[in-house]
Amino acid sequence: MQGSRFAFGPFVLDSGAGTLLRNDVPVALGYRGIKLLAALVGRAGEILEKAELMDAAWPGTAVEEGNLTVQIALLRKLLGPAADAGNGAGAWIVTVPRVGYRFTGPVEQLGAKRKPLPLPGKSSIAVLPFVNVSNDPEQESFADGLTEDLITDLSRISGLFVIARNSAFAYKGKAMDVRDIAQDLGVRCLLEGSARRAAGRVRINAQLVDAVSGDHLWAERFDRSLEDIFAVQDEVTGKIVEALLGRLRAPPPRNRPKSLEAYDLCVRARKLMDDTPQTAREAHLMLTRAVSLDPEYAEAYRWLAMNHWMGSVHSGGPTETSRSVALELARKAVAIDPNDAGCRWVLAYLLAYERSFAEADAEFARAIELDPNEADAWAALSDIAVLAGRVKEGLEHIRKAFRLNPFPASWYYLTLGQAQYAAGQYEAAVETLRRDETYRTSSRRFLAASLAQLGRLDAARAEAELFLVGNPHFTTRHWAATEPFRDAVTLEHFVDGFRKAGLPG
Repeated sequence: MQGSRFAFGPFVLDSGAGTLLRNDVPVALGYRGIKLLAALVGRAGEILEKAELMDAAWPGTAVEEGNLTVQIALLRKLLGPAADAGNGAGAWIVTVPRVGYRFTGPVEQLGAKRKPLPLPGKSSIAVLPFVNVSNDPEQESFADGLTEDLITDLSRISGLFVIARNSAFAYKGKAMDVRDIAQDLGVRCLLEGSARRAAGRVRINAQLVDAVSGDHLWAERFDRSLEDIFAVQDEVTGKIVEALLGRLRAPPPRNRPKSLEAYDLCVRARKLMDDTPQTAREAHLMLTRAVSLDPEYAEAYRWLAMNHWMGSVHSGGPTETSRSVALELARKAVAIDPNDAGCRWVLAYLLAYERSFAEADAEFARAIELDPNEADAWAALSDIAVLAGRVKEGLEHIRKAFRLNPFPASWYYLTLGQAQYAAGQYEAAVETLRRDETYRTSSRRFLAASLAQLGRLDAARAEAELFLVGNPHFTTRHWAATEPFRDAVTLEHFVDGFRKAGLPG
């Protein structure tokens, strides 16, 4: 559980600020005490080895174990009994004989007090989730789809910096000041609105706000036939671009679905495209139905391609058949809509795994050219660049992805951790891969390798064992043969870490 602010019992720990509060009253706790408590609380319930705790409190310094014992005793005295928090008798910090210590009791990770991100050197915008004001909760996906499409349309406009979907939807259902949201995301302008769909009609209210000055730059209401929904989206996009840039810079035309039912299915399936086999199967059924209703719907083919790919990952790794089907679907998506950056980067990623590297590189370049705001394309490109031995470039790409998508999907952190390992930034990789967002079986192989390279072999082997619980057939040899490596030195670096961590050869 990584982060900087945690609540437990009557306490709030802010490791970034170096403070501990008890019932809002500061507790006198020194630098080393804060570091120790942050390490323990940040991984509540886990056993932390003594060496790891000493590294946290005395980084780069050789100290005797007795110093740790003294600091732990002081922490226990300051915190008092855990019964004070109503969670039963006993201490907050438990000794695990001959190994280390464990923090007990419930811990809540609080929202970090993020520093405002700097504004980009161009007009910048985030599209907040449109509110469903229909009486029908089933229309929630329609409002979400409208939001996603506007994000996609705006991101393709030259001269705009547009925040990605994941980060925009982090504010869904939250009542927050627009200035705070804009500071969190590092943008100047926000688009917000509502949508009502009923009886074959759609009513959309939208307003564009300058969050820095507080000015309303544009607002309008649209009341149209549902069949005109995509024309309305184009009109809203045009109005926003005119307000921000003073003129319309039209991107290449975009493929639009001909079936509203297919559109609804694709929107619902996109929300299910995560890393669980159950939702992946449900999404597969929806997307298959969507392309049967609209055989020329490029975006549905794109997501179906990724669904086949992810389904093969869940089943233990891409099989030759699943790879072939996914690649065929991705090619079809690009053939239908060659101007869709999302379709391009998905094809590029799958081509890399087929080792069609020249074609993959060309498709990635075209995707970025079409939409430099496509955060997922930058993240996927980072993965492929690292495996090609272009580690510095890979780090730059994933950081670009995070700037466009400050609250991303978990696979961004996995990609960042992989890049940090490849760069020899093992401590940073451990911190990244232990975040709540990515600490799961699929990331533990890289976490184990990072710990092993730091010489923390017991912790590395523990992570390797956890990884193998979910991946009992994993071998380093098979992994190395199926990943799209282009650089022998980078490959050997990963193999060396896996070997040291005790993963099967």
